[in-house]
Amino acid sequence: MEALNNLPVNIAAAIRGLFADPYSFWADLTMTLIGMVLILVVIVVSALLLIVLERKIAGWPSQRPGPNRLGPRGWFQTIADALKLLGKEDVIPGGADRTLFKIAPMFIFGIPILTLTIIPFGYKMTVIDLELGVFFYIAVTSVATLALLMAGWSSNNKYSLLGGMRAVAQMISYEIPIIFSMLGVVMITQTFNLSKIVDAQATIPFIFLQPLAFVIFLICGQAEVNRAPFDLAEGEQEIIAGPFTEYTGLRWGLFYLGEYANLVAMCALGATVF
Repeated sequence: MEALNNLPVNIAAAIRGLFADPYSFWADLTMTLIGMVLILVVIVVSALLLIVLERKIAGWPSQRPGPNRLGPRGWFQTIADALKLLGKEDVIPGGADRTLFKIAPMFIFGIPILTLTIIPFGYKMTVIDLELGVFFYIAVTSVATLALLMAGWSSNNKYSLLGGMRAVAQMISYEIPIIFSMLGVVMITQTFNLSKIVDAQATIPFIFLQPLAFVIFLICGQAEVNRAPFDLAEGEQEIIAGPFTEYTGLRWGLFYLGEYANLVAMCALGATVF
């Protein structure tokens, strides 16, 4: 088991050993790029599995099997849906701000990749080990509100704009309590570094020392990732699909994938801090 735990560290050391100076700028850049590619793979695979799992669980109360056509018990259905989505026509509405309309999906999908770079997946298994890790996470995820507002405003659609404004109002409202929920952990450990926060839990997890903070984090985390019952931004009965209403094809897929990627990132942060 010890050898298995050290395997990623040994592979990283072997790759660094290919450079004349293992800790040169180019070696660090190469390791960072490799780490981000691996994170991208983790995000895509996790999102594909979560989508199928959610559809199957949603079908269970109404005695439906969920997706069951492709692969064993339908587990490959999301892959087929993604490939079909790539073939959809890419439509940009008339009167839309084309630049912001194109940039917004990239922002939404790029933010979870950045946040997961500071998450320690194991001993010495962090892409970027920042001393201000918690602060960095909060700062980067705050940009997601701008991306949703950009998507809503640039679409030249009143329902999209209303959804974007809802998303911004909700996410800003819940950012303050989620920051305070992690503040207790930061005060106990005297550090913003996520790796050091994990080390401080060697004897007892902070979920037992800070149970109320964890409950607040759990509730606010639901709001941050726009999941029910905090999915006001997408209010399908009122404003169709919120800020995503005018998006089609690959760009809509990036929003959808980014939503589940944010879910993975928030779960990773909760597991790390508590």
